[in-house]
Amino acid sequence: MTEWAAKLDALPRLSLLAQATPLHAAERLSAAVGGPRLWLKRDDLIPTAFGGNKVRALDLVVGDAVSRGADALITGAGPLSNHVRAAAGIAGLAGLDCIAVYWGAKPRRAEGNYRLAVTLGAQVHFTDDPDRASVDREISRKAFEIDARGGRPYVVPRGGACPLAALAHVLATQETLAQCAALGVAPTRVVMAVGGSATLAGWLLGTALLGAPWRIEAISVSRPAEEAAARAHALAEDAAALIGARPNLNAIDCRVHGAFIGPGYGVPSPEGEEAIAAVARAEAIFLDPVYTGKAMGGYLNLLGGGAFADVDDVLFLHTGGAPALFASFPEQAS
Repeated sequence: MTEWAAKLDALPRLSLLAQATPLHAAERLSAAVGGPRLWLKRDDLIPTAFGGNKVRALDLVVGDAVSRGADALITGAGPLSNHVRAAAGIAGLAGLDCIAVYWGAKPRRAEGNYRLAVTLGAQVHFTDDPDRASVDREISRKAFEIDARGGRPYVVPRGGACPLAALAHVLATQETLAQCAALGVAPTRVVMAVGGSATLAGWLLGTALLGAPWRIEAISVSRPAEEAAARAHALAEDAAALIGARPNLNAIDCRVHGAFIGPGYGVPSPEGEEAIAAVARAEAIFLDPVYTGKAMGGYLNLLGGGAFADVDDVLFLHTGGAPALFASFPEQAS
């Protein structure tokens, strides 16, 4: 075992992922849309707090919080955040309070992930400011308050984008490579949504460390492509430093596409809605309107333009997010 692999294996965790999430051969969808064989990595089936790959990240993040003796987890994002919903559930499992900070004003109705976070016991606070950065300021204020009264707060950055989260997705890359080997499948493209960039950062780093033979096609759902790529590279470098690894990230073939955000971050796009319907009708699997729907919409658009003409197998990351299907839009989510 390499030094970096030993350090990665030794990180504290809650061990919420008892087994690998399925690698689903989407045969009916592949036949319906044409092109390569499409495989879905079903992180939406992670059986904790409504699943999704935010649970992967929080397995390590909350594990670290517990190891440091924290008694409260403080994080935040938008009212429809997958991350906050998962954080509320996993903090509860670990015996920690969860303080959730949302930007903007309190909605008239508790829907989707916001409703689930409240049900899971999160102590919810709204900034009454539409600026996303208002969450960062309020998180810092809440941490100061808890510390001042003798508590032990653990801060998770807005949306959960931190080096430990990226390392969780290195583990996902490792898991997926083992599954592909067992199935005799060799995807040469991996398609994913990129928002806060922790997932992309982890897959970039995992691809570099493990020598995975694929190109990453990331569909931005929130930021210009150049900004999303830069954030992912910076986060991957910080994650690599935690385990003493020195990969050549610039050698990884990664393309970030910024043309599929639609009307805005957290606002459904026509292409995304069509993609959600196509996957549901072919596979009885639901994507979400904030992340995976837009990512699949981007894939189908690129496919129609001939981008995958020489490819046999494509891997699509289904990162979860189904609760957003049960909320009113437009309303930003994270």
